[in-house]
Amino acid sequence: MANVLSMTGFGRFETREPKWSHVFEVKSVNGRFLDVKWRVPAPLRGLEPAFERLVRAKASRGRVEVSLDLDVHSPEALGLSLDLVQVQAMLGEIERLAKRLGVAYGPDLNRLLSMPSLWRDQSRADPDLAASLTRGLEAALDDWRASRAAEGERLAADLTVRITTLAALAARIGERGPMVLAEKREALRQRIAEALAQAGAQYSEERMLQEAALLADRLDVSEELTRLAAHLARLSQVLFAGEDAGKRLDFLIQELFREINTCGNKAQDAQTGALVVDFKTELERCREQVQNLE
Repeated sequence: MANVLSMTGFGRFETREPKWSHVFEVKSVNGRFLDVKWRVPAPLRGLEPAFERLVRAKASRGRVEVSLDLDVHSPEALGLSLDLVQVQAMLGEIERLAKRLGVAYGPDLNRLLSMPSLWRDQSRADPDLAASLTRGLEAALDDWRASRAAEGERLAADLTVRITTLAALAARIGERGPMVLAEKREALRQRIAEALAQAGAQYSEERMLQEAALLADRLDVSEELTRLAAHLARLSQVLFAGEDAGKRLDFLIQELFREINTCGNKAQDAQTGALVVDFKTELERCREQVQNLE
């Protein structure tokens, strides 16, 4: 079983308690670095640093959005309080002004509801609410990680099949090599023989062997095929190792592209060229899948 995680996932957890209920949702897509966006009520922004540490313990890459829907059932849990000192000072000043002006004065306490500056929101300091929210976020993150693991397993299975296909294509390129060399050597022999005949010169087997050796060196892709096999084997190892798989797989795929390009440039053969194109096409599909792995 592969240990890779997809960067795409969704998690959710709902908490219902007597004083409050809340729902955390976590969703993510692929990204080069870990970028966490928060959608939480303003009074709880002070908890974001602690919450972010929980997220970063679960992921290293991807664009993650965490949203919180909080519903408070108990008035006491809101932590709202009126700044009584400031209210009394303000009312005292108004009352003294009314006496000085000789006008009747009766405070309208309902006006206090429309003055946000006089209200203090202390919900962020409620330790019970903070603990409940932390437990809810941890559960949502576990659900999110499980969905990423399931998607990672699917991607790993797909990549395993594709790696097998790539290995088969590389083997066919290797099998084609000796046949191409024999065909090119015979064509070279015929061209040299015809040129010498037209020039009235004597055929030289030694010169022919030299030319054939140079041709074989230009067409030889054995080193590239050996490195291709090593990189393909390493792909499977990294895929099942898990840690930082996405970055390492991406690097290996770049190396595979480099080697197969060299094979294509050396081939000088239509059938080999077609196999190289098929290899590149399958390798590009692998790269697209790897972009979703953490």
